Amino acid sequence: MKSNFKWIRPAWILSLLLSLSLVLSACGGGESKPTGAGEETKPVKVKLQLKWLPQTQFAGYFVALEKGYYREEGLDVEILPGGPDIVPEQQVANGTAHIGNSWVASLLSHQEEGFPLVEIAQISQRSGLVLVSKKSAGINRPEDLKGKKIGSWMGGLEFEILALLDKYGIDADSDVKLTKQGFTMDQFFNDQLDTASALTHNEFPLVLSQGIPESDLNVIDMNDEGVAMLQDNLFANTEWLENNRDAAVKFLRASIRGWADAIENPEAAVDIVMKSVDEGSTTREHQLSMMKAIGELILPKGTDPSQIGRIDPALFKQTADIAYQFGVIKEEADLSKAYTTEIWDSAAK
Repeated sequence: MKSNFKWIRPAWILSLLLSLSLVLSACGGGESKPTGAGEETKPVKVKLQLKWLPQTQFAGYFVALEKGYYREEGLDVEILPGGPDIVPEQQVANGTAHIGNSWVASLLSHQEEGFPLVEIAQISQRSGLVLVSKKSAGINRPEDLKGKKIGSWMGGLEFEILALLDKYGIDADSDVKLTKQGFTMDQFFNDQLDTASALTHNEFPLVLSQGIPESDLNVIDMNDEGVAMLQDNLFANTEWLENNRDAAVKFLRASIRGWADAIENPEAAVDIVMKSVDEGSTTREHQLSMMKAIGELILPKGTDPSQIGRIDPALFKQTADIAYQFGVIKEEADLSKAYTTEIWDSAAK
């Protein structure tokens, strides 16, 4: 009996060791890693292409990056600065970036050209464009624009103005003088324009900072007039999105958290953004006023923070209709392909 046991025991141990070896191999070898460790836990790289240079117009993304919201979602996010020679749609279409930030009219025109892009979130819920005039110009209502010299940056930024004029039966060619406006407000300050284009988060605070009280100004708001075109959005490369839907959802969820924080605490958001701003290119005071104004566009008064980034089909269609009316796009936009609400719906859960 003892003799038999001595011969059976080595075979039993060998069998046990072999079974244990197979189990360890299935778990990634004899390494002390948890199940699923390795490639599955490696952060997913996501590159975001901004429309312009770092500023509080994009604060939500910088806040999400600084506070680790992207990292918590398993993402390695890189924010690529924009500039005058960078077209976000091109960068995303050619794979230099995965997600881009632009204005809806610009996205629509690139989609029509065949760029493989789709909007996944609408960050600005309102247009930031206003027409500002000194009370001495006598422009108390849109009808008073007739016969006036109107400043516009052109290059695709005039279409809300054209839609406004059309609404009130004012001929843009004969009833007004639509004038190319520089990217400073000098023409307005020097009375070379009766009314000038201004963004609520940029030029309008600049006017106020020059000592002109708001009580001395008249403002025509494109939102109030029903001719607003949606601006800052997020769009993705369609091929990348097809293969990285989860990453897009996680990116958007973290970005919404970043925006909610930035709007709730603009001072802290400015501190974060200023770390990425070129020294001497702006001031903290200007970035703070921009942050507060941007917050009002992203989260209009009375809106629940959970709605940040939601695409409003009616406002998107309004933007697309104006773009078609004034030739930004040659054919009416196919809204079923222009944007998808699926990513936001999943991120908002």
